[in-house]
Amino acid sequence: MQNWWIFTPFSLDAPMPAIAQLARPGSHLIEAAPSGDDQLARMVRIHQPLVSEAEKATVSDERPVSIAGDCCAVIAVLAGVQRAGIDPMLVWLDAHGDFNTHATTVSGFVGGMPLAMLTGRGDQTLLRADKLPPLADTDVILADARDLDPAERGLLQQSRVTHTHDFESLVDRVAGRPFHVHFDADVIDAAEAPAMAYPVPGGPSVETLRRVVTRLHETGNLVSASMTPWAFDRDTDGRTAAACWSIFSALVGEP
Repeated sequence: MQNWWIFTPFSLDAPMPAIAQLARPGSHLIEAAPSGDDQLARMVRIHQPLVSEAEKATVSDERPVSIAGDCCAVIAVLAGVQRAGIDPMLVWLDAHGDFNTHATTVSGFVGGMPLAMLTGRGDQTLLRADKLPPLADTDVILADARDLDPAERGLLQQSRVTHTHDFESLVDRVAGRPFHVHFDADVIDAAEAPAMAYPVPGGPSVETLRRVVTRLHETGNLVSASMTPWAFDRDTDGRTAAACWSIFSALVGEP
């Protein structure tokens, strides 16, 4: 399957021009002019063209591969894939749970809420706008999430979402189903990829992640993928960028 690369140069509703600089020839760049006083409404304006690109890619029998500055963009990608007639499982690789709601969050940061949103919890503005029904808990696998807020941890434990630290089990867990993999770069061992906006000590090694995502790719059932990248301004030696691309390229079959 060919990859349909999509670059969204925003983090939530804020411009992030460095994302556009990652774009390669033939890729698709999301253009939007969000305005107004409501953050989620501005994000909807950004999501709309991303939904369309993901749908076009899937209808064309290509794989939407999304690079965006925040994890909420996954909502739009999944909406596009589903509009094209595919209903994938979700594998979420992240140092954080992204399972907060406005009732559990310590910071109020919307970027810490998308996985909860995707399972029908918390604010549903983005899902309603993207016309994406919530995913069943049993179709979601959260790998790592070594940094959870206290109330977020409780909400996750009360759910039926699979939360695992066993990366080697992921291939068996998605056996026979189409699936989307979201790779938040901060999942990588912070000693190997330190240039992150929200670094967390520990985490799986680059070698482990490359091995696991290669096996996921080899199943033939990866229908879409997404990455939230590193902190560009902190990566003074390029080491973190190299680690992230090594893993994500293996995931989408472009090593």
